[in-house]
Amino acid sequence: MDIILNDIEVRVLGSLIEKELTTPEYYPLSLNALTNACNQKSNRDPAMTLAEEEVVRALDSLRFKQLAVLSADGGRVPKYRHLMAEKSGLMPAELAIICELLVRGPQTVGELRTRGERMHPFGDLAAVEEVLQELLVRETPLITLLPRQSGRKEGRYAQLFSGIPENSEESSEARPEPARQRVVAENERVAKLEAEVASLREEILALRRLMEEFKKQFE
Repeated sequence: MDIILNDIEVRVLGSLIEKELTTPEYYPLSLNALTNACNQKSNRDPAMTLAEEEVVRALDSLRFKQLAVLSADGGRVPKYRHLMAEKSGLMPAELAIICELLVRGPQTVGELRTRGERMHPFGDLAAVEEVLQELLVRETPLITLLPRQSGRKEGRYAQLFSGIPENSEESSEARPEPARQRVVAENERVAKLEAEVASLREEILALRRLMEEFKKQFE
């Protein structure tokens, strides 16, 4: 695709689409509401903790790429809406599938049907597969079918707004828990400090030897 989005832009765009489809009465979104939507714990993968400044930068970039706009509803608080339907000519069912892939990453047909129901009713798996096929065969495809990973029965679909996903075995492994990541980081910090202390001890010993040799010259 000509337009490539970073992770924060993907989350902001997906959150705007989601709120339009699930809570239209509160859409368009203020900056505060949009930030909360980006950072919510449910229906998000990975979880994020974005500051409003990061969301503003993402919005500015999306506006430049003609994927979002400041709403002209005349309210006292600035509000934002997406332009995905207008720019890409997406129907509601297609928009729901794209949204799910934006906010939760690659998913199987079954996962997309179950999770997408909150935004658009899908009668069965065939209905989801039909939408996926339409998104795949467009002149500029918006999604791709990832190669089936070892140990998995089904392939997963991914959005292409952030580029072609990596398919290495390493990327398919489960991410470590946040607590484990913190422990690993702490262990690395301690190991680095211990190495620095050992290096300083060697330097001190070397200085002592030089001092002793210097003293011997005057004995």
